[in-house]
Amino acid sequence: MIVQHQEGMGMLAAERHKFLLSRLAADGKVIAKDIAHELGLSEDSVRRDLRELAAAGLCQRVYGGALPVSPAIADYATRVTVEPESKGRIAALAASMVHPGSAVILDGGTSTLAVVHALPAELDCTVITHSPTIASALIDHPLIEVFLLGGRLFKHSAVTCGAAAVEATQAISAELFFLGVTGIHSVHGLTTADADEAAMKRALAARAADTYVLASTEKIGAASRYSVLPFASVAGIITDAPAKDPTIRELSRLGVPVLDAG
Repeated sequence: MIVQHQEGMGMLAAERHKFLLSRLAADGKVIAKDIAHELGLSEDSVRRDLRELAAAGLCQRVYGGALPVSPAIADYATRVTVEPESKGRIAALAASMVHPGSAVILDGGTSTLAVVHALPAELDCTVITHSPTIASALIDHPLIEVFLLGGRLFKHSAVTCGAAAVEATQAISAELFFLGVTGIHSVHGLTTADADEAAMKRALAARAADTYVLASTEKIGAASRYSVLPFASVAGIITDAPAKDPTIRELSRLGVPVLDAG
């Protein structure tokens, strides 16, 4: 429905914010010039509203508008409670790809922690990680050799990153890397919320023969500030999001391999 010019001009800031968030939830994106036309406002006014929403952590601004903010940028304790069933299904498929005698790199985060829990207790392999949380969770796996990469601890995600951690990656190699991101969008790609963490993820991906993205449903269609990798650099995306999801449909159309964990 087109909102008349007078109505748009008369909307309070709180009403405009509510409208923008409802449109973001319904359409998965907001295009500033389209909203400006619909509400009879200037694009500057809409962009100002989007800046305020982004500052409150309610959207992710991108060129021309905004996208949903990913719940995966919340603190670690909160993320444990986000989509645990989705993460469990994805973890089961990922764990089935780890073969005895192989070496696998596990990113930090709650999705990869779910992979650890899905690994068979008797599995004999090597796990390389920059996450103390992942490393400690593997203590109860007697046959898994664990290599923990050191560096500056990024407490938000409980992983090491920075120059020392990136340098440490040069001494490792693996068959698989299970990558965690906070956003997966067909236009804005694979993203995360911290620049150093994004750089560490790229360094780890460069040391693995194949990189697979762990994509629980809350990350699909969302975006964060920093790009991690282009889709061409990953072997596939493991997700239980339905094939009819607009982002999944577009990824398939672009030729990005999607592994169905549903």
